[in-house]
Amino acid sequence: MKNLFLFLLLFISSTIFAQTTFQVSFPNEKGLLDGRLLLLLSKNNKAEPRFQVLDGHDTQLVFGLTLDNWPSTKPQIMTTGNTFGYPIEALKNIPAGDYYVQVLLHKYETFNRKDGKTVKLPMDRGEGQQWNLAPGNIYSKPLKVSINPKSTQIFKVSLDQTIPPIEEPKDTKYIKHIKIQSKLLTEFWGRPMYLGAHILLPEGFEEKKDVKYPLAIYHGHFPSDFDGFRTTPPDENLANDYNSRFNIYGYEKIVQQEAYDFYKMWTGPNFPRVLAIEIQHPCPYYDDSYAVNSENIGPYGDAITYELIPYIEKQFRGIGEGWARFTYGGSTGGWEALAVQVKYPDEYNGCYAACPDPIDFRAFTTVDIYKDKNAYYYESEFKPTLRPGHRNYLGQISATLKDMNMRELALGTKSRGGQQWDIWEAVYSPNGADGYPEPIWDKKSGVINKKVAEYWKENYDLTYILKRDWPKYGDKWRGKIRIYCGDMDNFYLNNAVYLAEEELKNLNSPAYEGEVDYGDRAEHCWNGDHTQPNYISRLRYHRMFIPKWVEDMKKTTPLGKDLSSWRY
Repeated sequence: MKNLFLFLLLFISSTIFAQTTFQVSFPNEKGLLDGRLLLLLSKNNKAEPRFQVLDGHDTQLVFGLTLDNWPSTKPQIMTTGNTFGYPIEALKNIPAGDYYVQVLLHKYETFNRKDGKTVKLPMDRGEGQQWNLAPGNIYSKPLKVSINPKSTQIFKVSLDQTIPPIEEPKDTKYIKHIKIQSKLLTEFWGRPMYLGAHILLPEGFEEKKDVKYPLAIYHGHFPSDFDGFRTTPPDENLANDYNSRFNIYGYEKIVQQEAYDFYKMWTGPNFPRVLAIEIQHPCPYYDDSYAVNSENIGPYGDAITYELIPYIEKQFRGIGEGWARFTYGGSTGGWEALAVQVKYPDEYNGCYAACPDPIDFRAFTTVDIYKDKNAYYYESEFKPTLRPGHRNYLGQISATLKDMNMRELALGTKSRGGQQWDIWEAVYSPNGADGYPEPIWDKKSGVINKKVAEYWKENYDLTYILKRDWPKYGDKWRGKIRIYCGDMDNFYLNNAVYLAEEELKNLNSPAYEGEVDYGDRAEHCWNGDHTQPNYISRLRYHRMFIPKWVEDMKKTTPLGKDLSSWRY
């Protein structure tokens, strides 16, 4: 009887206290470590686990732990008690089975900001704020293990690999690259900060040395080089791979053909001669600053508008006046195109905002941050329903809004996940007492902070600002606002566009005289082209909007300005 009791006690103890533990070492590091330690588990080896963490049902597993002044000589233990995971929150709850394991440290840097706050954040290192590609981050080679959460297991992992530096793009006849140190951003962040750009020169630029050109400013995510421009035909040996997003084969060949076609148009006799630029402005929270001033990320709006753009115009013979600049872009770039036109009405002469991030926070994707109490759930007397976060053109949901936020929380706390929801928070929120952005909602529960929501409204709700400030700036915005969105946008961005359109149409003295258009069953990145499928039109932003602006600007440019010398 006594032996049976001891057996049962041991069995119960082993069941209760059993846990899977990963012991992580840093053999090539010296000193103290700061960053987010990410444990990655995959059921397949189609790619390294670090490349398989996604929104939606196709994702593999990630568990995160923040290192703060951790001695590099001391192994770190990752287990259920100190990690938070996605899509399974606790390590103890993963199913038993075989996994490919990888651990990566996304390194943080200490910033002593101008406002007196000290924060630890990941600095971009030329990759566009991608934690799984950032040079200098250390990681382990994938290791296949068998995990049984009901037994005690210890797996040793060595972070003995380092992601190498990224090579800078080379100048060509048509594409040049620049990088400047921003005085404004350097002062804010307390360390050297840079802005960059890829400049596409017009045909005849070297021969027409007395001509000055308008500036076409394409906003979007961090571009490694100027996108969609190729001086040679598509590669003959391209594989006929299947593209799951668009359900077609050979999409890479289509991409290259479109880029080559644009080159032929750009250098042909009828295309407007302008300078086209794609800018690089990653911040410590994301691959892109959102091109506005912010308490958390600093004066990026001023730095881009008053430092970077004048520098480009001086170096490459830009006209250098607000009437000779316009902005265009999609998604993040769509929001930015509209935001800078709104924030800097004298500095830009038109915006073309395609599939913009939420431009009205009454429809912050599927949340009304002013009226809703919870961002993750619809209110219910009995059983709350999760809000959708991502859908296809048929409305089939692949991720909830909570899912998407939980992924970011696993990747980093304090708005440091480096993904979409965290950058919105970093840009739009006031700065908190700890130096990090004040959350718009509790990341775990989804409960919305109404005080923060009011701050968002007054400073970054573009529809609200347009309506509020129309009596003051309406004459400067008139005829310059054009918005396009698919009515089945994957992220429900069309909901905010509907609300914005209603407000714009009701403006008067003057009327807004712009354009809002929708694509039938069109998904994300639709940009106003009703003649082509979305997988084609999304590749044609430059060739669509530059000629369109050159025609539209005739109505919005002050009399007496030069509209002909650069039209050779």
